[in-house]
Amino acid sequence: MAKPAKQQSLAAIPGALVLVGAGKMGGAMLDGWLSRKLPPKKIVVLDPQPSKPIKALAKRGVRINAKGDIGRVAALVIAVKPQTAPDALPLLAALIDKDTVVVSIMAGRTLGFLEKHLPNAAVVRAMPNTPAAIGRGITVAVGNRRVTALARKLAHGLLAATGSVEWIDDEDLMDAVTAVSGSGPAYVFLLAEAMAQAGAAAGLPAALAEKLARETIAGSGELLHRSDLAAATLRQNVTSPGGTTAAALGVLMDKDGVTPMMTKAVAAATKRGKELAG
Repeated sequence: MAKPAKQQSLAAIPGALVLVGAGKMGGAMLDGWLSRKLPPKKIVVLDPQPSKPIKALAKRGVRINAKGDIGRVAALVIAVKPQTAPDALPLLAALIDKDTVVVSIMAGRTLGFLEKHLPNAAVVRAMPNTPAAIGRGITVAVGNRRVTALARKLAHGLLAATGSVEWIDDEDLMDAVTAVSGSGPAYVFLLAEAMAQAGAAAGLPAALAEKLARETIAGSGELLHRSDLAAATLRQNVTSPGGTTAAALGVLMDKDGVTPMMTKAVAAATKRGKELAG
């Protein structure tokens, strides 16, 4: 079995951590930072309409929409909606010094776009996914040339608060990353929907079919997470020659089956990502 990764403490972050945008993903990251012992008094949240749970963090010491000097900013995490970025970014430039690392989780906003609005900044562009909400996400990141080894280590620690982190050197791959892991949870949820509908069509009560589909996918995902075996090997281990699983896979793995469909789906998402990025 694969061993769980050791969590990195964020207690020693050398300055303030400013989170711009505390929606679902920003809020998930904030929860992760607090669970990794980042002192609440080091966190500044900038959000025009913070939710009640975010506001409640003020009692723990988190500074919500702090006024005045917030001190040296070690990291600035941008989690606003991409369409609001042109208005939001110029206001953030004053918070950045030569040692600040900027981490953006805005979909489709390139390093070039960020550098245009935040010149001379060390910038990391990252793509997390929604399982970050339960600490089981995966994030892929790429940095610009100003990101030092120390800045990358800090960015990695911040992103790892919601799950695994992988780094790439070629930013052009981010559209494919988005198509596979960013959009990927929707593909899995669609599979759960389809399995439930198929079960009901086979005669199962709808509620039971939905529960069977949901628990089977959740359990299989956890088995895949914990096992060192390849997905193909795990699939083969379930499949007896001439059995029921083999009969189903004969349909799912034919020339018009899941693999070619998924290849087309990921290609379509990748193409759309490039269009949105301009």
